[in-house]
Amino acid sequence: MNAAISYAAIAAVALASALIGFYGLRVSRTTSDFYVASRTVRPWWNASAIGGEYLSAASFLGIAGLILTSGAGGLWFPIGYTAGYLMLLLFVAAPLRRSGAYTIPDFTEARLESRGVRLVTSTLVILIGWFYIVPQLQGAALAVRITTGLPSWAGSLAVAVIVAVVVAAGGMRSITFVQAFQFWLKLTAIAVPVIVLLIFVGGVEPSLAAAEAFPSTAGPSDLDPYRTVSLMVALLLGTLGLPHVLVRFYTNPDGDAARRTTVIVLALLSVFYLFPTIFGLLGRAFAPDLVASGDADALVLVLPDRLVPGWAGDVLTALVIAGAFAAFLSTSSGLVVSLAGVISQDLLGGSVRGFRIAAVASSFVPLVVALATESTGLAGSVGLVFAFTASTLCPMLLLGIWWRRLTARGAISGMLTGAVLSGAAILGGGAIAAAAPGIRPFLEQPAAWTVPAALLVTVVVSRADRRRRPRGTDAFLARLHTPERVR
Repeated sequence: MNAAISYAAIAAVALASALIGFYGLRVSRTTSDFYVASRTVRPWWNASAIGGEYLSAASFLGIAGLILTSGAGGLWFPIGYTAGYLMLLLFVAAPLRRSGAYTIPDFTEARLESRGVRLVTSTLVILIGWFYIVPQLQGAALAVRITTGLPSWAGSLAVAVIVAVVVAAGGMRSITFVQAFQFWLKLTAIAVPVIVLLIFVGGVEPSLAAAEAFPSTAGPSDLDPYRTVSLMVALLLGTLGLPHVLVRFYTNPDGDAARRTTVIVLALLSVFYLFPTIFGLLGRAFAPDLVASGDADALVLVLPDRLVPGWAGDVLTALVIAGAFAAFLSTSSGLVVSLAGVISQDLLGGSVRGFRIAAVASSFVPLVVALATESTGLAGSVGLVFAFTASTLCPMLLLGIWWRRLTARGAISGMLTGAVLSGAAILGGGAIAAAAPGIRPFLEQPAAWTVPAALLVTVVVSRADRRRRPRGTDAFLARLHTPERVR
């Protein structure tokens, strides 16, 4: 792999992102610009930006790596990632926009009239955001190490610095421009190589015969029912609580625009996820050695150079590297924007200066974690974040929008229950499973039981706490569910 081409691709993406971001700075003048782009982002533009920030390292690199290592089991990730937006369309997008909030904690405080529920929500948003940023930085470390030979920390540091500068400079309006550009770059960067590889693959001898590359044990018949169901619960419901996705709906002009945005996102993601899936299938035949070396997540980066000879392979590799780096930057940027909004409003007075300070802090705390830990598989790491989100923020949002009896105590109890149960399964599951191996699947994929537990606790505590139901519930819910055109 040509290191000079890798350097050039990374530099080009970083420079383009910075220039577009600074252009956005020119039109970011108010506090509303920094938090929600003054709520003027149109559906196509916003859908491109959502696609840009949602298609993370797990999507661009991790899905192909999962299909390479686990076969049909990896296919559930693109299905779940995309179908989660159907849940957003049906239950969350328009009502959340009509709430008039800047952040998720703004929504919970307004809905439940409680500073306590805001504090718990803010803490969870920050934890989810930081845990989600870590795989992006680890993906950048992998990409830089594989493509340039530089030490892994260089990739993580580069992404953290660029994101901190661009977000602090221009806020939400600036990042909207950057992320929309990065989505179309990522789609081009993965679609063009796949098309070229399919043309060239007929003239290359596979490393494995078809029966070895695609054995029956890698097919659907070998899937574990519990793990599959639990993974889908995590991916479908986890999407509803992702702070960097939800904050983008606040930027639409109204609820109808938020719904149209979600429909467009569904179409964009459906097209995108075809290509990493094909990459993974090609990898099973032409790059099985990456599994043994522990570099399965690098499949998208190395396969073009293996299958396409000469300068054409170098160009395709450069394009893929550019797309991968755009994935790290765009998702990290969206997360940092959402975190900066929460931190600055709760701790720093909600000013533009507070937003900028919070953006820098939100970038460098996960950098320390990424440098101190090793990646365990990009898609798998992000899947666990989805499980945690589905068990904490999702029940509160769904019930807050659709159930008038929800109370602050019920919401807090449910979020803490989900956080403790899913957190214990994710962080302490290895030690627990060592003592009781039979429960390992329930700890490795906990959403199937942690989400119902959180929902049950929320409902039971709220019904027992009926006297503390917020007085403004009926008026607030009427605003959430009344289309703007009939007001």
